[in-house]
Amino acid sequence: MGFAEKIEYLTGERTSQCYQCGLCSGACPLRFAMDYSPMQIIRMVNLGLEEKIFSSNTIWICSTCFTCQARCPRGIDIPKIMEGLRQMLLRKNVDHVHLKDISKEEIRGLPQIAMVSSQRKFSA
Repeated sequence: MGFAEKIEYLTGERTSQCYQCGLCSGACPLRFAMDYSPMQIIRMVNLGLEEKIFSSNTIWICSTCFTCQARCPRGIDIPKIMEGLRQMLLRKNVDHVHLKDISKEEIRGLPQIAMVSSQRKFSA
């Protein structure tokens, strides 16, 4: 099973239906802070660029606000895909955030979804 198929199985979303119109990325309120746009992440999923996705900050910055999904003409649930990608990475036991090593000032600046996703693996 390829990477895109794993994501489709995990999320139930067909990333192959994305035709790269860019509406998701144009609507994203946090795009300015991401190293790759949501559209680029979907493209990387389809190309099987797993390591490139998992080394980026985009999946952690996505706040799952559903603006991208509301704009998608294909109805792709991009927040569900981002959550699926976070879960895949966490299941690999790869830690990118160690709360004990982060100052209170830095914690205030982190996206909540990064903290929640990071802690899920310790409580699951």
